[in-house]
Amino acid sequence: MTFNAQILSWYKQHKRDLPWRTNQNPYAVWLSEVILQQTRVEQGTPYFLRFIERFPELIDLASASEDEVLKLWQGLGYYSRARHMLATAQTIQNEYDGQFPTSAKELIKLKGIGAYTAAAIASICFNEPVAVVDGNVYRVLARYFGETLPINSTEGIKRFKALAQMVMDEGQPGTYNQGLMEFGALQCTPKNPNCTSCVLNDSCSALATKMVDKLPVKLKKTKVITKYFNYVVIIDSKECMVLQQRTGNGIWKGLYEFPLFETSAIASEDQLIKFISSLAYIKNCDFDLSLYNSEPIIHKLSHRLLLTQFWILRLNYPVEMAVENSQLTNFAVPVLIANFLKAFKNY
Repeated sequence: MTFNAQILSWYKQHKRDLPWRTNQNPYAVWLSEVILQQTRVEQGTPYFLRFIERFPELIDLASASEDEVLKLWQGLGYYSRARHMLATAQTIQNEYDGQFPTSAKELIKLKGIGAYTAAAIASICFNEPVAVVDGNVYRVLARYFGETLPINSTEGIKRFKALAQMVMDEGQPGTYNQGLMEFGALQCTPKNPNCTSCVLNDSCSALATKMVDKLPVKLKKTKVITKYFNYVVIIDSKECMVLQQRTGNGIWKGLYEFPLFETSAIASEDQLIKFISSLAYIKNCDFDLSLYNSEPIIHKLSHRLLLTQFWILRLNYPVEMAVENSQLTNFAVPVLIANFLKAFKNY
């Protein structure tokens, strides 16, 4: 039995019952693929269900505000995905009469849709014989064929894309692509795969050469940068809190947070007071400042390590822009802020 025939046979027996697989609706498939980028199925499925419930059709999502989309997305990270998703929904609705392009070549022109997502939508929804290459596919192909080229190198990316196209089943491209990804997710797992029960174990190069735990090869990641985040939680005389929206093109663009003072080391109280005094709505130095967490909270991102402390600042006068406690949950905030707000209720 050929490689692709074995994958299809395995998938028929082991495919998971996932909500976006109920039909070949490109909106649902696209939504699931965007959510599942950098996200496990177990974590992403509740988000998918919430988005489908709130925005059952593309036109509903295209009509949404960015704040509403970011709020639903809260906790998934990589918030640019949510902003791109909204922009693409609006583009498809306004420029394509609400209909998804049917080819990978056209789909990839849309914001936030890369080669992988374009291939997934085109093959699953429109039966185009174009291979998908995601982390699961890289791993399966690298192990099965004993390919040692780094999967994140220019040469490696080209090699694996060609290899994936060569072995795909052109008669059932959508089913095969889903099967190969599922095989990588459930059978050919990153760590401790159960090779004894694998349908490919009699022809897997990595198993034969004892290279399973060494493949795929990946070049070292970019150096992680450490940053110190000092959030000032300003509580005015009405027990309202000050939130501000992040701008620019950095992390968490468009989300809301407390006034932030970034430093290269743990901030001193004198540094904080100087920062606080520079804020336009601070009238005088008559405020009560205390440190909420003596040990910095560690928050890991793909290329940054954030060491965060929250400073509680109580004012004896109201601040016009401050938000009432009952309204705080209406704002899309980074998970770091969301976790703080939950814990602070009992402070």
